[in-house]
Amino acid sequence: MNILMQIWTYFANNILKQPAYMIGLIVMIGYILLGKKWYDVLAGVIKAIVGYLILAVGSGGLVSNFRPVLVGLKDRFNMSAMVIDPYFGQNAVTAGVKDVFGKDFGDVMILLLIAFIVNIILVRFNRVTKLRSLFTTGHVQVQQAATAYWLIAFACPFLLKNNFQLLVVMALILGAYWAVGSNLTIKPCQELTDGAGFCLAHQQMFGVALNTWLAEKLFGKSKEGKKAKRMEDIELPGFMSIFNENMVCTSILMIVFFGAILCVLGKGYLTTHNANGLIKEGGTPFLAANGSMFFYVLNTCLQFSVYLAILQLGVRTFVAELTNSFQGIANKLLPGSIPGVDCAVTYGFGAPNAVPIGFLMGFLGQLLAIIALIILKSPVLVICGFVPVFFDNATIALFANEKGGVKAALILPFLSGIVQVFGSALIAGWVGMAAYGGYLGMWDWATVWPVMTVLMKYLSWAGIILIVVALLVIPHLQYRKDKEGYFLMTEDWEAYKKHIADLEAKSAR
Repeated sequence: MNILMQIWTYFANNILKQPAYMIGLIVMIGYILLGKKWYDVLAGVIKAIVGYLILAVGSGGLVSNFRPVLVGLKDRFNMSAMVIDPYFGQNAVTAGVKDVFGKDFGDVMILLLIAFIVNIILVRFNRVTKLRSLFTTGHVQVQQAATAYWLIAFACPFLLKNNFQLLVVMALILGAYWAVGSNLTIKPCQELTDGAGFCLAHQQMFGVALNTWLAEKLFGKSKEGKKAKRMEDIELPGFMSIFNENMVCTSILMIVFFGAILCVLGKGYLTTHNANGLIKEGGTPFLAANGSMFFYVLNTCLQFSVYLAILQLGVRTFVAELTNSFQGIANKLLPGSIPGVDCAVTYGFGAPNAVPIGFLMGFLGQLLAIIALIILKSPVLVICGFVPVFFDNATIALFANEKGGVKAALILPFLSGIVQVFGSALIAGWVGMAAYGGYLGMWDWATVWPVMTVLMKYLSWAGIILIVVALLVIPHLQYRKDKEGYFLMTEDWEAYKKHIADLEAKSAR
């Protein structure tokens, strides 16, 4: 048993928790199942891994670039609070799970393994379950397994007496959430990318599905029946035409918005602080004492455009390999399935300007909600983390723009930002994670998971059964809407588009 645990721990630490190598493994298996030559397999694996590493550089750069603002808002204004961010949330579980529940964080990795197996089984029997997506983003799985462990243990303390029972129940709920949530994003992703063959496996799967639906229903058409104008459809007049260029638009918005915040923080703060707070002897500050404030602000803001361009290059590099190779897995092991990937992958599609716009609107929504918490003297004060404010709201804006145009891309991320703060403050304060400084904080975990936690807390076993059954019913409701096209959507996109065109032609007669 110890040998098996050591093998699993090695696999989890070096492959499952490293999404680049997890993607590389999937590509390798897929191409082998397709009967590719060894050198084609090797080339595909290298391109997939390097592409994801490029994407990771872009994502990591965006996060690190935001650090002066995040740290500054906390230290400069003496704000001590819980940070809503997946990594802060994971750290909170690591620090507190022993104190609160008497459990070891190693149980989280066992939960991850069982939940992943549940996801595979649900997809393998997709003709019964109607589930078509495999959650492949390992770093997200670790974060979610940690937070889910805490929420379920808090809601169902009676499970703590039997560790096996605890992990099985947790895995059923988490594995069903992974399978159902990513499955909900298949249609939005296929429509956004014109059948690229992937869906989202991230922290806002229910959020993307709901906001895409709201964008179409509320903003999709005007009163006159005209389709809403999307960002890419708008030709800006005169000098404003420069905003049609994504790189220019992002740079100017960041200079105006974050440049103002950095100026408020001031040179005195930036030259005496770094990401760890007030610097000690030998530490490197955000800005050197003899450095130019003007060029520091300019460079920091322009870096956003640099990292976005890097991220999009990474997407283009590995998506083709992943989707092509996954046909081998879909044909031989998991028929009719597609991979669920990081939400950042979608930034290579749709309207490029939707990404910075969604980020800024979500940030404004979060700031408004945080001010409201301060005014209301909330016992839990929230500081926004970069990951939720960017990756949730930029993603929502991208899909909202596709279905509901500019208005949807502006309004829905703003509302999302408000929801993230209020929902996270309520759930983290209630379950005790706020005391350990962090909570996951992204859309699904500020809405869907708090509701599920309440059901489990007050309905006990009935709540657990209700949640699992409700999750597994969702794909059947999706299937009933279009039985003929449901699996066609993942198996043959061109045939699916023809199917939809035929249905539209019939309804028009």
